[in-house]
Amino acid sequence: MPFLEKIKHPQFWPNFLKVAFPFFLIVIVISLLINNSAEIFTGDFEELYQKNFSEGKWKNFFAYKLVFGIFYGLYTTNKKMK
Repeated sequence: MPFLEKIKHPQFWPNFLKVAFPFFLIVIVISLLINNSAEIFTGDFEELYQKNFSEGKWKNFFAYKLVFGIFYGLYTTNKKMK
């Protein structure tokens, strides 16, 4: 079944959310742990905030992960649905 027909199927979008949302959250956690593990483990959340979220940095932080999560969710859901 072609992709455009699959996205019209009623189960496509719930399955998409079941894949994309947890993946999005996991990517956020892993990204924070890799890039800011010292701040997280010492409890310096002000520094963590300054590095990732202040002055509009949160847009870039979440935007790339959201786009990546959407593409991953669409790809995985497309492959799993028959």
